[in-house]
Amino acid sequence: MSAQQALRIGYRRTLLRRWACLGVLAALLLASFIADLATGPAGLSWWDVAHGLLQPQHLDAAQAVIILEIRVPYALMALVVGASLGLAGAEMQTALNNPLASPFTLGVGAAATLGAALVILLRPNLGGLGADLLLPLAAFVCAFISCLLLLMVARVLGEALHTLVLFGIALLFGINALVGLLQFLADADALQQIVFWTLGSLARADLQRVGLVTAVLAVCLTLALRQAWAMTSLRGGEEQARSLGIRVGRLRTFVLLRVSLLTGVATAFVGEVGFIGLVGPHVARLLLGEDHRFYLPGSALAGALLLSLASLASRALLPGVILPVGLVTAVIGVPLFIGLILARGRSL
Repeated sequence: MSAQQALRIGYRRTLLRRWACLGVLAALLLASFIADLATGPAGLSWWDVAHGLLQPQHLDAAQAVIILEIRVPYALMALVVGASLGLAGAEMQTALNNPLASPFTLGVGAAATLGAALVILLRPNLGGLGADLLLPLAAFVCAFISCLLLLMVARVLGEALHTLVLFGIALLFGINALVGLLQFLADADALQQIVFWTLGSLARADLQRVGLVTAVLAVCLTLALRQAWAMTSLRGGEEQARSLGIRVGRLRTFVLLRVSLLTGVATAFVGEVGFIGLVGPHVARLLLGEDHRFYLPGSALAGALLLSLASLASRALLPGVILPVGLVTAVIGVPLFIGLILARGRSL
């Protein structure tokens, strides 16, 4: 066997292994989704849920509301929001060349929360747009502004992009201070809505909102996969990417635009859910490597799986009580985040 044939066989085995990993992630996601549908205080069995989904006309009024109007949108929203945040985190880590970058750690999620809090507090009426449209629009605009700020700082830092995390953390605390000020000024109703945002919850999910997040995710994932080769090259260094004809500055701008869109729309309906955009990409990188043809969809699947499991845990940990999903992801994510910081410090 020649060396060229051995390389081809090795490459095919690597591709098969990566496809198998994606298949395993998809299978685990399906199992978590089904378990999420079957979990709740109503006491419905797996068979009741499956029978209701396959033959909804046989459901009574109470079961139809529980399964079709509460559990299905709830479980689907966990999938699409988790996938959006996982994809956003993967793109951000590649564009900024930092494994600790994510919409949460660099303040993009907090900026989206700030935009939503402003709409909740001020209740503006712009061109007759309702709160359902103004909330995601304001979240996206503020997230995009924070991404532009990060991009400008990244260009100033040049090769010292690793210090961008420190700037992002400072930005996170600054934005959280502004959100705290808005909470102090808000009335009881507005305060309750802003607190809902900061804790993160899937309780207000419905099929219309799930459809909107799904559409944004589909568009951003398609555009990201079209630039998969360029982003894979960027992981080898800026000089290598430029030598291959890649316009690095333009690539980063498009990536951060997608990150702001994914983060703004996803968090507009569930609030600020941390650590999914940090943990999901690391799981995908361990399983699939840096080939972005697999890494990007793998990060989306991993993010969806993590948030689906968090959704399941939020209803299973305390019987009869649904915990905010943002609290669950924080409990899971904080130890891992500390471990990543320590590992990063040892590698520098």
